[in-house]
Amino acid sequence: MQVSRRGFLKITASGIGATTVGALGFSAERAVADVRLFKLAHASETRNTCPYCSVGCGVIIYALGDRSKNARSEIMHVEGDPDHPVNRGTLCPKGASLLDFIHSPTRLKFPEYRAPGSAEWKRVSWEWAIDRVARLMKEDRDKNFVAQNAKGQTVNRWNTTAFLAASASSNETGYVFHKVIRALGGVAVDNQARV
Repeated sequence: MQVSRRGFLKITASGIGATTVGALGFSAERAVADVRLFKLAHASETRNTCPYCSVGCGVIIYALGDRSKNARSEIMHVEGDPDHPVNRGTLCPKGASLLDFIHSPTRLKFPEYRAPGSAEWKRVSWEWAIDRVARLMKEDRDKNFVAQNAKGQTVNRWNTTAFLAASASSNETGYVFHKVIRALGGVAVDNQARV
C-alpha cells in the first residue's frame, strides 16, 4: 500500500482525534472547562530557614491539616521564600530536596544515646537528653573553670568546651546564645551562619 506524506498525516491526525474523543471517552472541551483546585489552596503556610548549610536561605513550608488539637499536619510542599533577603526564592539542590528529607523513613526524629563501650543506640526522651547535656556541661565547667590567671587577674574562663550555633538560628537567637555562653565563661563560641 502506497501512502503519501499528506495521506500519512491525515491518517495519523484522524487516529489521534478518534482515540482522544471517542475511544477513550475524553472530551477536550470538558477538560478545559473543568476548574482545577490549586494544590496549595487549603494548605497552611509556615516560613522557616533551610537547615543544611551556613547560607541561611528562607523556605516556605506548606502543610495540609486544620491545626486543631491532637491533629497532625502533613507537609506536602516546600519552596524558596521569594521575600527572604538571602535567597529571594531560589534554593540549591539540597534545599530543593527538603520534602524528601522530611518524609525520609530513616530520618531521626527523637534523641538517641549510645552508652560508652556499647554498639547500640537506644531511644531516650528529650527531657533525659537535655538533662544529661546540662549535667555534663556543669560537671565540665565546675572542673575546668579558671577564675584567675597566673598573675591573679580575674578572667572567669571556661576553656574546655566549644559551642556552635546553627545556621537555622536567627541573628537574635545567635545573639542570645552568645550572651548565655559568655556569661558561663565560654570563650570558644562560633555561629555557623555568620549572617
